[in-house]
Amino acid sequence: EVQLQASGGGLVQAGGSLRVSCAASGYAFDDYGIGWFRQAPGQEREEVSCISNYDHSTWYADSVKGRFTISSDSAKKTAYLQMNNLKPEDTAVYTCAAVECQRGSYLYPYDYWGQGTLVTVSS
Repeated sequence: EVQLQASGGGLVQAGGSLRVSCAASGYAFDDYGIGWFRQAPGQEREEVSCISNYDHSTWYADSVKGRFTISSDSAKKTAYLQMNNLKPEDTAVYTCAAVECQRGSYLYPYDYWGQGTLVTVSS
């Protein structure tokens, strides 16, 4: 059974940093790319970033480009999202999913989603 578990959320002041993790199990980690998504209260889910399982190419939403960095460790079957210079508008539940991510573009999610982790950025 494919399982993805996000962790590492918390409360941080604006301008601070936080790293969230996505631990995968139940499948060969390199079979899928990993994507990060977020959903703020009352808003639609937003694609944030993805990393390809083919060549580790990455994609970022314009809203986080230059501040967030996605990475993955195949040996640990874990992906990470390093978030720097956080802003109050980054406050959301962050979720990871298995995705198709190729050549620096996010394409679509597979039906494998983890539970989210809450990131709260205070002003």
